[in-house]
Amino acid sequence: MNTNKFGKKGWTPDRIGNLNGRTYVITGTTSGTGFEATKIVLSKGAKVVMLNRNPKKAKDTIKILKQELGNQIDVRAIKMDLAAQDSVKKAAEEVLKTVPKIDALICNAAIAQVPKQTRTVDGWESQMGTNYYGNFTLQALLYPLIEKSKGRIVTVGSMGYDMGIKTIKFDDLNWDKDYTPNNAYSQSKLAQIMSMYELQDRLKESGKTDVKAYACHPGSSRTNLISTSGSFMMKLIFGMMKLSPLTQSAEKGAYPQLMCATEPNLDQKEFYGPTGRSNWVGPVGAHKLEPHAKDKAVAKRLWELSEKETGVKWNI
Repeated sequence: MNTNKFGKKGWTPDRIGNLNGRTYVITGTTSGTGFEATKIVLSKGAKVVMLNRNPKKAKDTIKILKQELGNQIDVRAIKMDLAAQDSVKKAAEEVLKTVPKIDALICNAAIAQVPKQTRTVDGWESQMGTNYYGNFTLQALLYPLIEKSKGRIVTVGSMGYDMGIKTIKFDDLNWDKDYTPNNAYSQSKLAQIMSMYELQDRLKESGKTDVKAYACHPGSSRTNLISTSGSFMMKLIFGMMKLSPLTQSAEKGAYPQLMCATEPNLDQKEFYGPTGRSNWVGPVGAHKLEPHAKDKAVAKRLWELSEKETGVKWNI
């Protein structure tokens, strides 16, 4: 039995102290776990830069946050569509001009269960292009500011990494054959998680151990992730699941990413999320990661391919 080092209730935001002077860049903040994470760090005095693809929703979100927390909060929005490399690069450039440092980059935004194979403007299968390549580029470009503040990169994965084919389909990354929404989603989430452990290795090799990389997941949270991109059937199933005890609130779903962004001396080799039933709900802490997510040969090959595909090299 995995005993939770944070006690029976697991990690909760009560552990977060005063965040004055800290800057967090968070993606996908207009709803769900990203919204809750933003609200919690702002309430502790942090500055937040929100990255979202819909400027109107972002503006409305800032209004809501100010109504709930007061006008003094330091929050701003930059437009970014993770599905388009050009948009990611522009947003990163603006972030670099806007803030002098980043204490944590929280990569929370994702798309899921896209019913039919579609490609991004850059030519990749949409879930891989958005969830994986989009984040790969964003993290690499913001890395200098994260390094400057000995900050953290937090990737919000999913237990979906353990469904699907459980490896990277290098011979058909875009699923031109045998596309299924679940397999493609699962691969994009596995790639996201793998890249964090590969990044840890690369930072260690170059002696840059001040920067930390974390992988976590929200469990089964009541968010609109599926309802924005999933098929009708998936929406129906998830709609029913939201009413069951196998799901938890979006606020609780935000705990793992908040913990990875703020908790001092957190072991980055671990995988973090709810530790209860099937890791869908329950107290937040470290739990088992299946070995295929740390397959070094696959991770290394994926990293090299990603630098080639995106044309972006990490400066480590």
